[in-house]
Order: sequence, then C-alpha cells, then structure tokens
Amino acid sequence: MSWLSTRRWRGIPVVAVVRLAGIIGPSIPLRGGLSLAAMAPILERAFGLGGLTAVALAINSPGGSAVQSALVAKRIRDLAAERKLPVFAFAEDVAASGGYWLATAADEIYANAASIIGSIGVISSGFGFAELLQRVGIERRVYTAGPRKAMLDPFRTEEVGDVARLKALQAEIHDEFKRQVRERRGASLKADDDTLFSGEVWAGRRALELGLIDGLGELRSVMRARFGEKVQLRPVGGPRGWPFRRLRAEDRAADWARALLAAAEERALWSRFGL
Repeated sequence: MSWLSTRRWRGIPVVAVVRLAGIIGPSIPLRGGLSLAAMAPILERAFGLGGLTAVALAINSPGGSAVQSALVAKRIRDLAAERKLPVFAFAEDVAASGGYWLATAADEIYANAASIIGSIGVISSGFGFAELLQRVGIERRVYTAGPRKAMLDPFRTEEVGDVARLKALQAEIHDEFKRQVRERRGASLKADDDTLFSGEVWAGRRALELGLIDGLGELRSVMRARFGEKVQLRPVGGPRGWPFRRLRAEDRAADWARALLAAAEERALWSRFGL
C-alpha cells in the first residue's frame, strides 16, 4: 500500500503544494520561468495525487507575461474542475500583476499583512535611441512589408500613431485581466473599478478590505485550521536547478549573455515593489 493511499485509508487529509515563484514567461538557460510549458507537468502531478483533499499554490511573483499568466491560471481551473478539488492561493512577498492573475485561479486567496497585492494593469517600457544615433553619425536602415511592422522601433523617432496603437493593445489586455478578476472574485470585490484596476498595489490588510484576498495567513497555518492538525502537505515540483549540458564556448557565452539580460529585467520587475 502506498504512502498516500495509507493516509487516505486513515482519513488523513493530503494537500498538494505547488510553488509559483519568479517572473512569468518562457524559461531561458540559467534561469527558469513560470510558463504553461514548465508548469503543466507539475500541475498534472499535483492534481493527480491519490487521496487528495485540496491543492495549495504558494505564489511569489511580480508578474510578467499576460498570456502565460492566463494560460497557467486556466490550466489550474480546468484541473480543479476535472478533479473536483478546492484550490487555495497563498501570497508571499508579492502576488502582483501576473502574480495576482495566478492567485485568482484559486477559490480562496490568503496573504501576509506585509505582502504586496494588486497591480491589475498592463505596462510596456523601453528606451529610445534616435537622438543618440544622430549624434554619433549612425544611420538606421529598416525595410518592411507592412507600414506598421517597425512600430515603436527604439532607434527611430517615436510616432504619435504608434503610441496610440500600443495603448489600444494594452487596453484590450487590461480588459482581459479585469474580466478574470471580476469572474473569479465576484461579489467579494469591495471597491469601484477606478480603484481596483488602476494598477495600484496594496499591502495585505488593505487588499483584504478591498476584497482582493480572503484572509491573512500563511499556508501551513491556514491548511491546518481548515483540514485539521494532521493534514499532510505534499510539495510537488520539477527538477532542481538548471540542467547543465556540454556546450560549445560560443553557446555558453550566448546563454550567459541572455541570462544577464534576463536577470536585469527580473531585477527591474522586483524593484517596482521595493524588493
């Protein structure tokens, strides 16, 4: 008889724990990423445990890709419906932007009083180098088939029409984010749209007042209070670390370069929330 089936026979509740930590987006060498491709097998294992009572999500993410946030959240909801299991989310330092999108996949959301919650908005940032190129005498040459193919090229002067199109695209994505929050939080929300969907962030207590979370608490304590002192928390994750492989020197250099750029981007995302 397996360990889990023994627990089930004894009536001991089992809760699968899935960690959703880091930037949401595709994985790259030397740094993982929260994406459907990376999380799908982990979620399948978590929801497939025998004798399962619930699934808990430990979330610590400042956000990232809206698409991957939506895909992972939907997969969690699909598996929860298939297995008829409740899902609980627990925010650690941050569950903001895409991190909060992931949290809405749960039936109940909890956070620490000092957790950062919210940022229900869309952001796009970059740099413009047009004047710098002119000063150093570099000519930018771009040829496209399609007048908008080079929209917002950082080496060309920004055009008003391009900015308007970007803002329209952001508005569409923002609408999807708002739809997700309304559908998942429903009557729990206790503030108007201008407040909730402004992109602002709040600490745990204020997030509770606004209805963005259901309570203050951490995973172990809440699960023991809900399912009893004997509840078994079963972490489910993927392989640890980055699988080093034999690479040519130029491949290793390219991987390190991508990793450094990704680290800078990740640092910028975390720093938005004082972390």
